[in-house]
Amino acid sequence: MNRRNVLKLGAVAAVCGMAETFLMGATNKPTIRLGVCSYGFRKFGAAQVIDFMHQLNCPYLNIKDVHLPMTPLADVPRLAKRYRDAGIQLTDAGTIYFKVDADEDVRPKFEYLKVAGLKSFVGAPTHEVLPRVERFVKEYDVRMGLHNHGPHDLEWASPYDVQKGIEHLDPRIGYCIDIGHTLRIGVDPVAAIRMAGKRLYDLHVRDLTAAGDKGDRVAVPMGDGVMPIRQILEALAEIEYPYYVDLELENHEDDPMPDTVKSFAYLRKLITELGYRVG
Repeated sequence: MNRRNVLKLGAVAAVCGMAETFLMGATNKPTIRLGVCSYGFRKFGAAQVIDFMHQLNCPYLNIKDVHLPMTPLADVPRLAKRYRDAGIQLTDAGTIYFKVDADEDVRPKFEYLKVAGLKSFVGAPTHEVLPRVERFVKEYDVRMGLHNHGPHDLEWASPYDVQKGIEHLDPRIGYCIDIGHTLRIGVDPVAAIRMAGKRLYDLHVRDLTAAGDKGDRVAVPMGDGVMPIRQILEALAEIEYPYYVDLELENHEDDPMPDTVKSFAYLRKLITELGYRVG
């Protein structure tokens, strides 16, 4: 093989290497999986929720018990199957509240998760009940994202309150950070996401017209308020977040789709602009 051929092969190899790197970069883009909290559709039944999800072209649903009732327990598998047969993936249940420190109150909620085929849920136990919930998390081998509810939540106002409560617990207990409630209490949601890191198991998203617990604070479609959503998505990419970004719009409960559609369009556009994939 003469020198000219060697140089030609080297050039081809370099081009192929560049192509491989480009393709790997394309396939290894951070993926943001957009989902929906069914609580925003609480005035509607299962059939309409499924139709809404199809309109959004979104398969990921964090389901509230208004759409998958906990009782009677024997009906839960059939009702869960209805969503799955329609192409909807039930990612989490919740928020599930635990206010009674007794096995008789806690165990049925874990049985509900089991028969529904769910391995992850959003929970809000009191400080008193949390150790008992941890025991059941271990027994049933499920993940719980502990939800913060802002300035009027006496248990878990901020993700940093959650941090104090769970840092020494089983790692299957982590965070469900609600960025709206987080901003309401004057906490930076971007910093909170980085703090949670690998124990961030769910993210509930909404936008607000103002930060802090102010009288003029109003929930609005994503992109219409002050939420630093671009930085939030970048933080999710930094921690290689593998779970779901669940839109939870509570306003306009009788007509939720216009704001929901607008928010999905904004989020999908921004994710693409950042060079990420929409999961």
